[in-house]
Amino acid sequence: QVQLVESGGGLVQPGGSLRLSCAASGSTSTIYVMGWYRQAPGKQRELVALITSGFVTDYADSVKGRFTISRDNAKNTMYLQMNSLKPEDTAVYYCNARKPIAAGSYDYWGQGTQVTVSS
Repeated sequence: QVQLVESGGGLVQPGGSLRLSCAASGSTSTIYVMGWYRQAPGKQRELVALITSGFVTDYADSVKGRFTISRDNAKNTMYLQMNSLKPEDTAVYYCNARKPIAAGSYDYWGQGTQVTVSS
């Protein structure tokens, strides 16, 4: 089992910045990829960014150049630095961790943290 707890969301003006954190606990040693997803009202959950255990990263086109994903394995924590925020970035942001299982992989999710970009 893996437990994920997000923090750092809030209200920010357009052009501002926020840093989200995701603290992982439990059986974290075999997590091979972690990511941030978001879900806006009336929309499907979408991938924002991911980072592998080897620190390879990937981003949605909509956030490239503005968001940076990172992880500190010693602290079992993942971060999402969000700069130049836009109103369309408003969503609930979820932390995800993926582990291998016999049948493939299993996803763990945090409870989500609200990010609101508004003037």
